[in-house]
Amino acid sequence: MYETTYHRPASIDEAAALFAKHPEAKYLAGGHTLIPVMKQRLAAPSDIIDLAKIKDLIGIEATSDALIIKAATTYYDITQSPAAKKAIPAIVHLTSVLGDPAVRYRGTIGGSIANNDPAADYPAAVLALNATIKTNKREIKGDDFFQGLFSTALEEDEIITSVSFPIPAKAGYAKMRHPASRFALTAVFVAQTRSGEVRVAATGASQSGVMRVPAIEAALKANWSVGALDSVKISADGLMGDIHGSAEYRANLIKVMAQRAVEAAG
Repeated sequence: MYETTYHRPASIDEAAALFAKHPEAKYLAGGHTLIPVMKQRLAAPSDIIDLAKIKDLIGIEATSDALIIKAATTYYDITQSPAAKKAIPAIVHLTSVLGDPAVRYRGTIGGSIANNDPAADYPAAVLALNATIKTNKREIKGDDFFQGLFSTALEEDEIITSVSFPIPAKAGYAKMRHPASRFALTAVFVAQTRSGEVRVAATGASQSGVMRVPAIEAALKANWSVGALDSVKISADGLMGDIHGSAEYRANLIKVMAQRAVEAAG
């Protein structure tokens, strides 16, 4: 690793001021992305600004309409939260199958969506529920947040402060895990909003990152059932192919994972 200066600010404003003072700085959340990249000498920030201990970035709250998870809340805390379990059980399930215990104890929801790995779990939930990402500057809807591989609408100095998930009428998540990394080989989050809209998002499948799946949305809008997807065919165009599975294999996985997610949602 290259030499760097470590900072642990006590507030969001202090973190933002440090970033403005050090233009080659990087924010650090759980560290599961930035630290490995630094170890491989692929990144050399002059300063690291650790957000993990800022109290205003930690916590979970549920209202009658939304589940609000602050950005530095760890995956472990989400899995243990009574509020999350009651509001959106599918979010808790998604978190419980994310990575391994070491990742869940340190990883954070804000770090996951800010990095926007094409096989990460949380982008599927954010997109399927059209969650609102709140930063220290503005609010961004899930539909506008993800912009391609490892790319988001965030500005360089912007800090995610919380994610607000609208509470759905039904939601489910199913995942085929990569055997080593536990990232999604392909995973699908299905949701039916309280107004009756159906939204479906797949991760780990597309070359451009998390994606909506209109064919499955249309079928479930007409008939919310596992059987409604039997005749649905997903195109392999634009999907990833590698040693773990071809594009055609991932196309089939999208359908199969969607069926399992619907079954889990009830």
